[in-house]
Amino acid sequence: MSIVLGEPPRGFVREEFERRTGFLQREMLEMGVDVVFFTTEAEFRYFSGFRTQFWESPTRPWFLVVPREGLPVAVIPEIGVLGFEDTWIEDVRSWSSPCPEDDGVSLLGRTLGEFSDCFGCIGGMFGPETYLRMPYRNFRLLEGSLGGRECVDVSGVMRKLRSLKSSSEIEKIRHACGLTSGGFDHLRGVLRMGMTEREACREMHMELLRLGADRCPYLIAGSGRGGYESIIMGPTDRVLEDGDILVIDAGVDFEGYFSDFDRNFGFGRLDGASVSAYGVLYEALEAGLLEACPGATTGSVWRAMRDILERGGSQGAGVGRLGHGLGMQLTEWPSIVEGGAEELSPGMVLTLEPSMSFSGGKMMVHEENIVITETGCELLHSRTCEEIPLIA
Repeated sequence: MSIVLGEPPRGFVREEFERRTGFLQREMLEMGVDVVFFTTEAEFRYFSGFRTQFWESPTRPWFLVVPREGLPVAVIPEIGVLGFEDTWIEDVRSWSSPCPEDDGVSLLGRTLGEFSDCFGCIGGMFGPETYLRMPYRNFRLLEGSLGGRECVDVSGVMRKLRSLKSSSEIEKIRHACGLTSGGFDHLRGVLRMGMTEREACREMHMELLRLGADRCPYLIAGSGRGGYESIIMGPTDRVLEDGDILVIDAGVDFEGYFSDFDRNFGFGRLDGASVSAYGVLYEALEAGLLEACPGATTGSVWRAMRDILERGGSQGAGVGRLGHGLGMQLTEWPSIVEGGAEELSPGMVLTLEPSMSFSGGKMMVHEENIVITETGCELLHSRTCEEIPLIA
């Protein structure tokens, strides 16, 4: 059984934010960028420490400005000002929102202009796996207010910075993983034939909250006789019967950091093909664990797992990758893909996620969460069973 230890400290010390900001500012100087602005929750929180559930509402935009020197500046709706008393941010500029005719755009433009008088260059998140989180019309108005200053993409810098987790970040992820393990242990004890996918997920969700998860926004399921056809659509009201395999994939949030791994459960008597597929996936993930070390690449980890899958009779999977980064978001850069050139370094937190199709389109997936260490990698939670757990 998994043991969920006490919670790690919430929040971060000031030095953590100083380190993050200093890294970005050194990169900005190298790139010739005066100031960077962020509009999305993960980046905003990463540099400010400000957390609010108001990100769930699309009504109000939120902006964080990081100049080439000095502390970040918050440009936010008035409703959020009080919350910044608990952060390290000193310069908080606000407007009354919602204000569709000018929802912070002119204030943001003036703030960016104030800090962009050296290189005439402003950075933002414009690359893959990013989005603006502001109306396109407002972004065009912002561009027009910048007096010809150039806008450049700094998402590559942010990928590099956020992929290397501090010890405090890793402990939060480890705790989220421990909560998830505890939830799966509980679920194994209560699963029964005749339950539905939805009932199984609801049972686990309630246990995760009882154990101390802040949220569990990602809790999906798939099932079928001898395997399953989808890993992203459930849970449904499908009843679990003899010969079925159920997968549940859980992304648990603790203090804004995620776990992301799954478990498979068999019901009654399973066919030989599904039992064999489970063993192939277990072996493939073991190969990934051996390969995942400093100096390895995402491509070499992919190849180590893929070789086992091919020898085990995989007919493909169609998911596009065999794992990804993990942290403040459920999926982060990098992807573990064929030919991936990103080098693994200590402090990177990843999922290893081999998957395979077999028996005419049935699918099975294993997933575990790891951190790269100085000498290899470490699982952040208890490993899945070597043989598929069976529910009578």
